Amino acid sequence: MARHDGPQDVEDRSSRLNKKVYERELFRLQTELAKVQEWVRATNQRLVIVFEGRDAAGKGGAIKRVTQYLNPRVARIVALGAPTHRERGEWYFQRYIQQLPTAGEIVLFDRSWYNRAGVEHVMGFCTDAEYTRFMHQAPIFERLLIEDDILLRKYWFSVSHDEQDRRFRSRLDDPLRRWKLSEMDVESIRRWEEYSRAKDEMFKQTDTPAAPWYVVEADDKRRARVNMMAHLLSTLSYRDTEPKPIKLPKRPKSTGYRRPSKDHFHYVPDHSATL
Repeated sequence: MARHDGPQDVEDRSSRLNKKVYERELFRLQTELAKVQEWVRATNQRLVIVFEGRDAAGKGGAIKRVTQYLNPRVARIVALGAPTHRERGEWYFQRYIQQLPTAGEIVLFDRSWYNRAGVEHVMGFCTDAEYTRFMHQAPIFERLLIEDDILLRKYWFSVSHDEQDRRFRSRLDDPLRRWKLSEMDVESIRRWEEYSRAKDEMFKQTDTPAAPWYVVEADDKRRARVNMMAHLLSTLSYRDTEPKPIKLPKRPKSTGYRRPSKDHFHYVPDHSATL
């Protein structure tokens, strides 16, 4: 197997998790996540899941599968863009605090406050003093979250050099995924070792007993997804909280209502008839 986060050979594609096995286990795990959602809501838990890793490591795909069958009013994805002028003048953690869950909510961070330890540090978007301050404050910030009974889980998706390159190239001519490839992605290729050093230092400073980093081997996306989801479930003391049963009433008898003529409305053309 390839050594991840280093310039090694990519894992043999034939060793990927069998698709039928993957889909069966994925559905089972998603069923359990639906139970977690009900448990979070019924017991007023607050769950934060941080997804970090190199570009094209599969974070977005994992988040999509985690939330696929969850209620978007309970499970919310946070993927912040570049900070505004006002946000740049605030305490660094301030805009992330605003995104933290309320009671009965799950928040999934598609990249998080760890931008400062990675891209901002490597690309020079923050000063050395700001970086040093972040590395000191991050464990304190996370300890405060945990002391306030927020459940915090941090996942690092690890991908090999060659597999990242393959995924980048697959996006070049794919009109549905071309938007995923940016100049920052190109720069991440040039600065592979700088990002590796930044990640190592980040782990050294922020992989704490209270808020450990969990590394997900992600060259095989199928394995990465089910491994991450199974691990998340294993860390939560949730129980199956059945919602109150709902009984559908009988439809009442008509009182003579008649729908207006279709001529009064703008209907979508039947494009399917042309196929």
